[in-house]
Formats: sequence, structure tokens, C-alpha cells
Amino acid sequence: MEKIRKGDDVVVIAGKDKGKRGTVLKRVDDEHVLVEGVNVAKKHAKPNPQKNSTGGVVDKTMPLHISNVALFNPATQKADRVGIRQLEDGTRVRFFKSNGELVNV
Repeated sequence: MEKIRKGDDVVVIAGKDKGKRGTVLKRVDDEHVLVEGVNVAKKHAKPNPQKNSTGGVVDKTMPLHISNVALFNPATQKADRVGIRQLEDGTRVRFFKSNGELVNV
């Protein structure tokens, strides 16, 4: 089970964008995520008439390593670690390590 999923509200805890909050747009692979508005780089793009795109310098969101982000806990208004717990009926759920509350999805 993944501790950080698409759509989660996360806080960057390391790197040049430390302290910024954003939503996970997608998981690039097992260890990298794209976070909205975080780790944005300028990229030079060639024009492509088939895709109807003009060339120039564009902003592109680059992937972040999962170890550099933490889930945002709305109860404490801080970044928090996440654990996985199995309920009595056998379903696995995520919970915040600081207060034990379940992560609502």
C-alpha cells in the first residue's frame, strides 16, 4: 500500500521548495511524485504542429522524491508521518503517526 497517493495534500520537507504545500498530481514511479506548483523548472520546447503547440520557454513541474514530502495533517496543521494499519475486517488503512487518526480518502 502506498503511503502517498494521487490527490493527497502534501508538504515539502526538504529541498529548494521546503515548506510549500501542494496536491499530488500523479505518481511518476514507485519513488517519485509530481506536486502541483512545486519544483517548477523552465524548459525550452520546440514547436510541434502535430500537437498544436508553440515553441518557447515553458514552466514544467518536475518530479520530487517521496522522501522529500510528507502528508499534511489538517488536525495539527503540520506535516505528518503516515503508517498503515489493518482493521478488524481485514482492510488496510493509512493513519497519522502523531495522533492516530485515519487519513480520510
